[in-house]
Amino acid sequence: MFIPKLYKSEDYNLMREIIRENSFALLISSVDKIRATHSMMMLNEDDPENGYIETHISRANPQAKTLKNGDEVLCDFLGAHTYISSSWYDHINVSTWNYEAVQIRGKVEIMDHDELYAHLDKLTFKYESFQQCPMMVKDMGREFVEKEMKGAFGIKIIPTEIFIKQKLSQNRKENDFNNIIIQLGQSDDNARKIAEKMKVIKK
Repeated sequence: MFIPKLYKSEDYNLMREIIRENSFALLISSVDKIRATHSMMMLNEDDPENGYIETHISRANPQAKTLKNGDEVLCDFLGAHTYISSSWYDHINVSTWNYEAVQIRGKVEIMDHDELYAHLDKLTFKYESFQQCPMMVKDMGREFVEKEMKGAFGIKIIPTEIFIKQKLSQNRKENDFNNIIIQLGQSDDNARKIAEKMKVIKK
């Protein structure tokens, strides 16, 4: 991901927020050819000094058949994003897109049986907790879960590089910047979220 200095962030709390709120992300590899799979990802920070990404994909997926310990992959998370119309400027210019994104490059560690079970337990808890009648892994019975696990390929991604981008019209003069916020505030949820982010960096 190309990140001009103006848009580069080293805010790891922002990184956590983007991953937490946009966890259906892309797992990209290039072992034999370029492959990409959308998968549910979680940031494991049990050890804050050695955090990593954990996910799983289908064992039938060709990507799973090629990945092995030590392979390099890229996890791509797209946060809030929205179109910025050039009609909102007080001069002629080009339209663009404001967005937040995180990319984590790292090394693969294939999960063992117990790690995969724990991963599925945590992932299920995260999304079932808010359901009217939650169905947790413990409610399914270990025998059933372990049978289903045979079709899952669990991996940990140990980060080697982290990239955080926050492109929020930082290159615009004050009048244009303020008008962009006003215009975005009258649009959809994603646009309003970007507007709120812009208000924060303005302070």
